[in-house]
Amino acid sequence: MTCMATAQPVIDALLARQDSVIERLKTLLRFESVSTDSAFNPEMQRTRDYLCAWLAGIGMKNVQLLDGGGHPAVYAAWEEVGTDAPTLIIYGHYDVQPANPVELWRTPPFEPTIVGDRLYARGASDVKGSTVIAIETLAEYLAVHGGLPVNVKLFLEGEEESGSPSLGRIIAKYGDLLKADAMISADGGRASPVTPTINIGARGLTGFQFEIRTAAKEVHSGRYGGAIRNALHEMARVVASLHNPDGSIAVDALRAIARPVSNAERTNAAALPFDEAGFLAEVGAAGAGEPGLTIRERLTLFPSIDVNGMWGGYTGEGSKTVIPEVAHGKITVRLSPGMDPGAAQQAVRAHLEAACSEGVTIRFDDSRGAGSPASNIAPDHPLVKAAHKVLLAETGQQPVLVRLGATVPITALFSRKLGLDTLMFGMNLPDEDVHAPNEFFHMESIPLGLKLWPALLAELAAFTPADFRTATIRSGVAP
Repeated sequence: MTCMATAQPVIDALLARQDSVIERLKTLLRFESVSTDSAFNPEMQRTRDYLCAWLAGIGMKNVQLLDGGGHPAVYAAWEEVGTDAPTLIIYGHYDVQPANPVELWRTPPFEPTIVGDRLYARGASDVKGSTVIAIETLAEYLAVHGGLPVNVKLFLEGEEESGSPSLGRIIAKYGDLLKADAMISADGGRASPVTPTINIGARGLTGFQFEIRTAAKEVHSGRYGGAIRNALHEMARVVASLHNPDGSIAVDALRAIARPVSNAERTNAAALPFDEAGFLAEVGAAGAGEPGLTIRERLTLFPSIDVNGMWGGYTGEGSKTVIPEVAHGKITVRLSPGMDPGAAQQAVRAHLEAACSEGVTIRFDDSRGAGSPASNIAPDHPLVKAAHKVLLAETGQQPVLVRLGATVPITALFSRKLGLDTLMFGMNLPDEDVHAPNEFFHMESIPLGLKLWPALLAELAAFTPADFRTATIRSGVAP
């Protein structure tokens, strides 16, 4: 039986019950599965209970929670094809970002609402929409054929949106359970709504929280104004020193460990049609960043430093004439290929320390760890070959190989700890306001995913485990 002969009955069945797929997605979106705030822990538990019941109900086996001390991952498997067929981990995450500021949402963030061709809800794009497509694909294969074309281990993380703090412990504890030949991620979406793309890498990520202190206590701005330093003023000055006026990075030590963008990388980046003016206009922003690089090159091949939040002093209604003694900040650094997360974080920390004035102290919170390096997959990897074939067949266009500017921490960690390459095969698009108010998922992505995912699994059945081991070496990962 050909690959498409195996996949087509599954695709037909999924498209015929597309309404039930959408209802399943809406149900999952109603769970307020925010991993970053302990107030939502009961909702995280309810989400896990729902997922475990769903997976057991469709026929997946060995359904269990993998506990690393934080929010457990949900695991299920179907390994009855045999040792001659590849074993693939399918990855998604069930946690979402906080909905704040809720008042900016046009629809309730945890009540999924279809407006036109968009489904609005927190987590619709990142990444419950694509995760539901992946699970429904497994469900329909089991219903139609009584089995899957490849061995599958499903891994649904509960801490992706909080930096995956216990993922390393989960891998250490359950490493034997997670042995596989490669991984397909429902996270990491499409780069274009009109051009088919295959993700062959993503930037890495590191970050930290810190505080700047200028005095022992908050004081009256009349009695002390003009005589002592203000913590918020110092925070603003120190943070502003991270960039030059044109938006380029002013941290010399970070620039020193960022490898130059090669001509080959530039050629690949230019292969994706990209409207720079439209990109900026969509969010009402002015361009800034490294001179001499296109926006696509800045987003995917060069590091970036961003202040994600600053606070201190009085922010309530009315006036309180004080000089704040402490200010707080959160910073993330996106890492270009080859950058070590620990070295990058230390470079930024050292710059901030050096920028502090005499008498000003700075303290760093080490709870987030070093972070994740950039991820890569060889262009001739079986995962890429299979994705190329199904995308070409579906769209009639040659897919373009692209890198992502975002980060999926599990890709680098599973590569380093388990020797697995990852294909990011999410269906979400760049304009879907991920992490922001009014996040949404394009409705057209649902039938597209219900066609592509079954075809991809069927196509991957043509490869052997040995094919993946050879490809892993080409991707630079020790098998």
